[in-house]
Amino acid sequence: MMPSSTTTAESEHYSHSSRCRTHSRIPSTVLELLRPGSFVKLRNQPADLPPFQLIQCRGGRCWVRQQAWGPLVQWEVAHKQLVAAEGRRARSQNATIP
Repeated sequence: MMPSSTTTAESEHYSHSSRCRTHSRIPSTVLELLRPGSFVKLRNQPADLPPFQLIQCRGGRCWVRQQAWGPLVQWEVAHKQLVAAEGRRARSQNATIP
């Protein structure tokens, strides 16, 4: 607890240091920035399955689609399950988006 005879500056320092200790105990999760229209893969996606096209992400959920599915079919997945697709295959598919 904070002593009753502290100054404002001391109490602000004490308050800040106690907040820092509290935040250090909370595990942080950093999600990769994924842009709509980009291609993504599931973290455990088989190599023979092509990347998904990202439609949008909101509130920890993302909507993706396969080009072969048509524009009206989408799949909702957790953002933390997705990673940006890399490599020549994703770049060449990205160039064919109308």
